[in-house]
Amino acid sequence: MAKEFACTHEIVTAAHRAWSGSTWDYVAGAALTETTLRRNRYALDSLAFLPRILRDVSTIDMSATVFGQKLRIPVIVAPMGSMDQMCRDGAKAAARAIARFGTMQTVSSVAGHALEDIAAASDGPKIFQLYIRGDMDWIKAHLDRAKKAGYTGFMLTVDGPYYGLRERQLIHRWSLPSVTDPTRHIQASVTWETFAQIREYWGGHTVIKGVATAADARLAVDHGASAICVSNHGGRELDHGRGAIDILPEIVAAVARQADVWVDGGFVRGTDVVKALCLGASCVGIGRLAAWGLGADGEDGLVRTLELMEAEIFNTMGLIGATNVAALDPEYLTRVTPMGPTHETSAFRHLGDDPLR
Repeated sequence: MAKEFACTHEIVTAAHRAWSGSTWDYVAGAALTETTLRRNRYALDSLAFLPRILRDVSTIDMSATVFGQKLRIPVIVAPMGSMDQMCRDGAKAAARAIARFGTMQTVSSVAGHALEDIAAASDGPKIFQLYIRGDMDWIKAHLDRAKKAGYTGFMLTVDGPYYGLRERQLIHRWSLPSVTDPTRHIQASVTWETFAQIREYWGGHTVIKGVATAADARLAVDHGASAICVSNHGGRELDHGRGAIDILPEIVAAVARQADVWVDGGFVRGTDVVKALCLGASCVGIGRLAAWGLGADGEDGLVRTLELMEAEIFNTMGLIGATNVAALDPEYLTRVTPMGPTHETSAFRHLGDDPLR
């Protein structure tokens, strides 16, 4: 079935048909007015390409290297919770798909399967992402498990000390995890000192995910982060935040090549990825798009989603005159006024002007 998807529009439609309304709202929705989510799309649509012509683009290299791992494209799958709701086998299906395609998975501690089971599902490179629900001994126990299971790196998500108020779900009387999980409040006490202790104990590649200011990017470098992931959690936590790609150039400048800079938040097309690479990102994380691929046809659906994104990246690079990722820079971009509405599915023009419900 998955090979029959000719474009990403069809994948999004298939996921929408396959899921219950509550699952769709969980994946597609965001906090309160969903302004941050819409700003992610608006910011991406505010950039247009400046193509260069008469260059030999008969060969294009889209590969990238992240933490010593060569990836087929500079796109990784972002950590996602409750993946067992998205398709059969959830995070394990994702692990198999990501390894088959040839990129990297970041595995959430609330993905729905044990970190060991996800690691065993494929031999592809993986980063373990942790939401903190205990003291340092609790954290060290999880780090030990991740090391033993062979994870390439560790990621600490820092932009969710409190759970976002997601009204799409609240309207249907969904209960906040902070209400049902008695340990959820511990996340609010995490500090730079906590990160320093984690980094020292882990001893390998560490990522801070959820950086939204240059000041915090500099602190992350000072505290030894290997990579900084510019992110607003896809708009799912803080409402009225800035678009992720608008923040990216400031973070790149603040980091000054002292750490890798990643970005996620609303990236659903190959053109989105190329824009981020032009502005200095070393790789781009996809969350909702990966979830839609899983919803459309499980493991095969995610493989096909990544293949379609690869085709879009290839096509975009060829048409703007860039033969490899290193050649991409801000000179390929200019600011414009976006056209039309912006929402979680507005990048898929043939689905219509209104968001799917």
